[in-house]
Amino acid sequence: MDPQTHKRYLDYRQRYEYFGRQKAILTAVQFSAFDAELRALQGKGGERDAREDEDEARLVELRAILLLD
Repeated sequence: MDPQTHKRYLDYRQRYEYFGRQKAILTAVQFSAFDAELRALQGKGGERDAREDEDEARLVELRAILLLD
């Protein structure tokens, strides 16, 4: 895991302590996979209209999984 992803994982774990206790915490491997998918979708379109509807729905889902919303 690269240092930037590791920092995001530590931030996720901190958010989990406050907001995520209703669901299981992600492992570092799970977090890395979801984070990579999130970054790929974010890079796919600079603006919201540039992404397809299913990509936008998945982006919202990933942000919820990673406790970013």
